[in-house]
Amino acid sequence: MKWLTAAGIVVVCAVGYTFWNKDANTPMTETAQVVQNIQSAQKIVTVEGVTEYRLANGLKVLLFPDSSKPTITVNMTYLVGSRHEGYGETGMAHLLEHLMFKGSKNYPEPTKEFTRRGFKMNGSTWLDRTNYFVSFNAVDDNLDWALGWSADAMTNSFIAQKDLDTEMTVVRNEFEMGENNPVSVLLKRMQSVLFDWHNYGNSTIGARSDIENVKIENLQAFYRKYYQPDNAVLMVSGKFDEAETLQKIERIFGAIPKPTRVLQKEWTEEPVADGPRTFEIRRAGEMTVVAVGYRIPAALHPDAQLINLGADVLGDTPRGRLHKAMVETGLATQVFAWPMPAHDPGLAMFGAMLPKGGDIEKAKQVLIETVEGTFDKEALKAEDLGLMAREEKTLYERTFADPETFGVDVSDFIALGDWRLFFVHRDSWEKMTPEDVMAAWKRYFVRDNRVVGTFIPDNNPQRAQMSPAPTLDEVLSQHQFKEQGQEAEVFDSTPANLNARTERLAIGDVNVALLPKKTRGETVVVRAQFRYGNPESRQNKRAVSALMSAMLERGTQTMTREQINDAFTKLQVEGDIGQFTTTREHLPEALNLIAELWTESSMPTKDFEELKAEFITDVQSRMDDPRIMARDAITEHFNHYPKGDPRYRLTSKELKEAVEAATLEDVKAFYDQQFGIGRGEISIVGDFDAESVKAQLQTILTKKASHVAYERIVREHFDTPATRIIIDTPDKENATIVARFDFAQNKNDPDSDAMLVANWIFGGSTGLSNRLMLRLRQKDGLSYGAGSNVNIPAFGNAASWTMQAILAPQNLRKAEIALYEEIDRVLKDGFTQQELDEAKKGFIEYRAVNRSQDNLIAYHWCNMMNEGVDWTEAAQRDENVRKLTLEDVNAAFRKMVNRNGLTVVLAGDQKKAMSQE
Repeated sequence: MKWLTAAGIVVVCAVGYTFWNKDANTPMTETAQVVQNIQSAQKIVTVEGVTEYRLANGLKVLLFPDSSKPTITVNMTYLVGSRHEGYGETGMAHLLEHLMFKGSKNYPEPTKEFTRRGFKMNGSTWLDRTNYFVSFNAVDDNLDWALGWSADAMTNSFIAQKDLDTEMTVVRNEFEMGENNPVSVLLKRMQSVLFDWHNYGNSTIGARSDIENVKIENLQAFYRKYYQPDNAVLMVSGKFDEAETLQKIERIFGAIPKPTRVLQKEWTEEPVADGPRTFEIRRAGEMTVVAVGYRIPAALHPDAQLINLGADVLGDTPRGRLHKAMVETGLATQVFAWPMPAHDPGLAMFGAMLPKGGDIEKAKQVLIETVEGTFDKEALKAEDLGLMAREEKTLYERTFADPETFGVDVSDFIALGDWRLFFVHRDSWEKMTPEDVMAAWKRYFVRDNRVVGTFIPDNNPQRAQMSPAPTLDEVLSQHQFKEQGQEAEVFDSTPANLNARTERLAIGDVNVALLPKKTRGETVVVRAQFRYGNPESRQNKRAVSALMSAMLERGTQTMTREQINDAFTKLQVEGDIGQFTTTREHLPEALNLIAELWTESSMPTKDFEELKAEFITDVQSRMDDPRIMARDAITEHFNHYPKGDPRYRLTSKELKEAVEAATLEDVKAFYDQQFGIGRGEISIVGDFDAESVKAQLQTILTKKASHVAYERIVREHFDTPATRIIIDTPDKENATIVARFDFAQNKNDPDSDAMLVANWIFGGSTGLSNRLMLRLRQKDGLSYGAGSNVNIPAFGNAASWTMQAILAPQNLRKAEIALYEEIDRVLKDGFTQQELDEAKKGFIEYRAVNRSQDNLIAYHWCNMMNEGVDWTEAAQRDENVRKLTLEDVNAAFRKMVNRNGLTVVLAGDQKKAMSQE
């Protein structure tokens, strides 16, 4: 589950059916095809509550009913990724993913409907698959609509030249974003050097020239070939009736004809590597990274999982062997280990980020020695293997416990051959032995299979021969599947029920909210926020406070950092001291563990120096990023409090300097004198016993009090003159535009809800149909991502509206003009009634979806208790939104966005920007 599986990720969206015969390229009449093709689905197998069906046209259907949340996720996986692209077509699978959201015959503007319905949606492309998913409230006709859109997208998508003309520049902008990331660039080059012939040598995002020049005819042919029912798997998970949903799927998808074309198997095999290789990249930047890569067997091969576990042994922080060899010795500030098993033999990559001026050659030497010789130097112990195996299994269990997460993540296992491989992999960890892991490691992590050296003649080559993988049938036949899965409570997440089901109490000055309910996997979420200090005591303490928070997990009077991390694994704790997830069984021990971190921190010197180096390197590495530079410029312009004041916001440069100046004595003093757990909020949501938790909290919350008087730190509004800031970022492929306006507002002011809705319409909604995205991405094709946000505080009146977009440098001025034009349109003509109607529905539905997430319920309970309210306020705000008029929303926008008071920052390569003016 720790595989690196991220490539160009995009967004989504879509009744009436006239299906298209893509083989004959002629339209088919609906009635004849429905009669001809609709057949009952064949049940194939059930595993732990997930059932597979097969339609006559070849479509695989997975149904996973789970009523623990009032949501449904529909995920369509197509067995096509960058592996299937032809010469000159790299990046085409990902580009097609973008075009799929441009509409189809019966759903011409799907993204508008996604926003109107408050859907969460996305899509992603990787080596062996492409998937599209939506998550939504299980109400009204949302499921019918989502299934209808998925079917129409499969058969009737436009894939039109006019959409390619605008979307190509958007994808190119996404490509340029990756070009600003040293690790992303390193991974692309690693792939190309590792593979001579196989398409895994191509990055999923593709070559820039292919993105810019691919023909619409190629995309259409690619779509007709692979976007067919026999090459797709439909997954529906969440709160739905299985029999009723299956009938809908039979009706909607069964009408699609079975394709007549036959997909050929790929025949390219990568030859055995015959010597070490090296490459070097030189670009402008701040971060130094060294890495080594090796080819590894296909995911079905028994060695693949052994390699994944071995990579955990090396890459974990802080107990991992790479961390000990490189970070603890000062050679590096961070390390990573990324195994990437795939349908065919894939790759594993190991690397390290170095401090500025670090010894590159020494780092390479230690990195290679640690990866290739780690088990020769120190044999793998059974207890270490067991710890890593348990951590991996917890990840699988946590994924399966959430129907939304599982419904999407299953795409990666479908891409390997069958969704049931999720359970095969989940159950494989505890069967492994140290001897198996070490033997597999030595087969592949050898000199002649390494990328980092140069070609050297050698009479004794060390080949990494790939043995044949077993067949899918062999793998599945050897595994014992369970048909029954865990059950969870059907929970109503309305504000009234959240109030009714939650017990509220005070333990001293700590407000507590306890919401026990039965969950899949017996998971429980704990969130805590403590309030301490005052404006005077926290002068010049921003960096010290941040370092203290990070140090709380790095050692106590009885535990080292490594022991703390081991305890997190054993107790299935995922998260940190502020919010974490665990299970009913482990909650008591987990609370005691977190309490020890809060109250008995030892602040080890070695860990403090490591933390500072990591912190400084991280800040330094991002200081030349146009997005960070623009953010810093905005921060500096809107700073009105004196330096040192806790309300003063630090720029990256100031934060780096403050961290460098901070001492361990400063941090310890802040912890001893100011930090305390006697005032604040704690919320617990999930599967737990409330009475025992209350008794435990009574004991915990008396252990450490702050020694300074508490006073809330509140920011107040200041009028800030507008300005236009130009920042030059030479040789950077990506650029950023940021705009901001500050105004006086509190969330309890009568027009605050109208402002939230106005911002939702203009640039705040989650889809592609708000005005900013329609203009900058859908119409002009200038930006991969653009949006706006309004921040209205609960305390004080320092409100702000911000807009940000990422784009190519040559599009900076165009984007600025487009922003002004869109603002002026609203100021002059206002929004439309249709926009308001859709926004109110989408906004309310989006908030309802958030209320179904246990982690967000816990988060909001803490904030609400801090403000002295409960979910009644949320219900009232929803009602306020329903009553909003067009006049209310237009007036709110005009107050929130002052065209003449807007500060704009343009950060990018100004030479490229001026070339387009």
